[in-house]
Amino acid sequence: MDLLYKIGITLIPGVGDINAKKIIAYCGGVEAVFKEKKKALLKIPGVGLTLAESILKNKVLSRAEKEIAFLEKYKISPLFFLDKQYPERLKHCVDSPVMVYYKGNTDLNVQKVIGIVGTRNATNYGKKICHEIVENLAPLNVMVVSGLAYGIDVHAHKAALQAGLDTVGVLGHGLDRLYPAVHRATAEKMIKQGGLLTDFMSETKFGPENFPKRNRIVAGMVDAIVVIEAARDGGALITADIANSYNRDVFAVPGRIDDHYSEGCNNFIKTNRAALVSSAKDIIYIMGWEEKKDKNPENVQKKLFVELSDEEKSVVDLLNGAGSMSIDMISIKVNLQASKVAAVLLNLEFLGIIRCLPGKMYQLL
Repeated sequence: MDLLYKIGITLIPGVGDINAKKIIAYCGGVEAVFKEKKKALLKIPGVGLTLAESILKNKVLSRAEKEIAFLEKYKISPLFFLDKQYPERLKHCVDSPVMVYYKGNTDLNVQKVIGIVGTRNATNYGKKICHEIVENLAPLNVMVVSGLAYGIDVHAHKAALQAGLDTVGVLGHGLDRLYPAVHRATAEKMIKQGGLLTDFMSETKFGPENFPKRNRIVAGMVDAIVVIEAARDGGALITADIANSYNRDVFAVPGRIDDHYSEGCNNFIKTNRAALVSSAKDIIYIMGWEEKKDKNPENVQKKLFVELSDEEKSVVDLLNGAGSMSIDMISIKVNLQASKVAAVLLNLEFLGIIRCLPGKMYQLL
C-alpha cells in the first residue's frame, strides 16, 4: 500500500521532485500527503492554491496500481528516496528523483563509482582511451555508470563488462523499452553484472527532453565524471555541468585542438571546469583512490595521542576501514550534517590524524 502512494506522488501534476520531498516532510509521510486537508497544504512553503487543489483532486492512484503490476511482472525494484537501497550519493542532490526504478543485481552504494560519458560519434582514439581507463580501474573494483547511448557510453559499459566490473546504465525512458534497441544484448549482460536504472515509469512518452533528466542521475550517483570526446555543444557536457553543480569531480580527456569531437573537452579543461586526465592513474591519484599500504588499527591508535570526541572517533573508525572517502560520503556514513563533518575533519587535520587529498577526499595518515 505504501508503494502506491510513493509512486502516486510522482504523478501529481505540478508537484515535481523538489516540492514532493518538502511536502512529504511537512505532512509526516507520503500517505499523509493524500489525506491532508487543503488548509494544511496551503501552510506548506511553496504550495499555492493551484498546487494544493492539484494534490486534493488527484486521480493518480489507479495509474500507480498499474505501474506496480508492471514492476512485479518484470521483477523491477522501485526505490523511494528514503529507502536504504536508493543511491545515497544521488539522494543528497536537491533535485534527485523521488522514485527510481532499477533492474539489476548490484549494490548502488558501493565505495567507488565513476561516470563515463562522451560523444555518440566516438573515434577510435576515444574508444581506445575509454577501454584503457576502465581496464586500469578494474583492480579498484570501481562501478561504471553511463547512459547506454551510442558512442562512448556503450563502449564504457562494454569495457566494464569485459573487465569484470559492475556497470549501470541510466535510461531516458521507462524499463518497458530499450533505446537504442541495438544495445539490447549489452543491456541484458548489464542486468547480470550491474543493472539498468531510470526515474521514468513504463509507457512514458519518449523524447529528447528526457535526456537532461537522465543526465542528472548519472551526475548525481557517481563520485566523479569522466568526459571522453565531446563537441562544444555535446550532451555529455550537460552531464559534466550538472556534476559540477553537485560538487562532483569532473575530468576530461584532451584531444587535438582541430578535432571537433574534442572541442568540448578542451574547452572544459581551459575554463577550469574539468581536470585534465590522460589515464586511469591520473583519476586514481586525484580521487585519492591509491591503495593504502597499512590498514592496521594498531598503527592508527598510535596517532591518537589526544582525547577525541565521539564524532571524531566515528570519522577515524570509518576512514580506517575505507582508506579514503569524500566529505559527502563521510557525512552520510556517520549521519552528521556536512557542516559538522567539515569542522571535525579540520580538527583531525590539525591533530595530524588525517590528511586532505586532491579531489576533496580524506585519508588517515
